[in-house]
Amino acid sequence: MNERHRKGLLAIDAVINVVLGVCLLVFPGQTIAFFGLPVTGTYFYVTVLGAVLLGIGIALWIERRNEDRWRGLGLAGAIAINILAAGTVLVWLLVDPFNMPARGYVVLWTVTIVVLGTGLVELAAVVRRPR
Repeated sequence: MNERHRKGLLAIDAVINVVLGVCLLVFPGQTIAFFGLPVTGTYFYVTVLGAVLLGIGIALWIERRNEDRWRGLGLAGAIAINILAAGTVLVWLLVDPFNMPARGYVVLWTVTIVVLGTGLVELAAVVRRPR
């Protein structure tokens, strides 16, 4: 595959992920209805999926600029996915508390803090690196 085709495929994949991710994050109910997906009592999983897809879309767009064809997901892509996914879970935990056992809260808060913290440490490392 030549470089032009590779970048084109990555761009198409990125746009699809970003559009679907934004729709699931911003319009979860309408997106579920549009695609005929099963309705649950919460939009938690749908919005987290939207955040992950948005992060993947951003990572793909960043990868599109990479000249090393087979390098894979770089640090910038990991940062996008970590911060968007954990940030979305954090918003859910703060704004719309769940009806779940304390153990569930401990697990969600722990995972959220670890993943968000990792993303922020990665971001700080990228921002501070010498150019």
